[in-house]
Amino acid sequence: MNTPAQAQTYTPYPFDARAIAHRFRHSAIFGALDALQAGEAMRFVNDHDPIPLLHQMQQRYGDRIDVIYQQRGGEGPVVIDFVVT
Repeated sequence: MNTPAQAQTYTPYPFDARAIAHRFRHSAIFGALDALQAGEAMRFVNDHDPIPLLHQMQQRYGDRIDVIYQQRGGEGPVVIDFVVT
């Protein structure tokens, strides 16, 4: 999993995990990521930094998904772009 500091060259599909029951979140996230093609992205919004999810993504996808934080810490939700490479 990469975390590049590059300019955004994609239009992400929105995915607000806060609206999904906790027990279904990871399955829904992986289903959405599996549906993306190379060059596509998903803008993930959550109420906390999803460190366990990121570890699972690393195991499942390796370096095929870039993780780009758009908003982290402070007030408001955590916003991350997941970009399929």
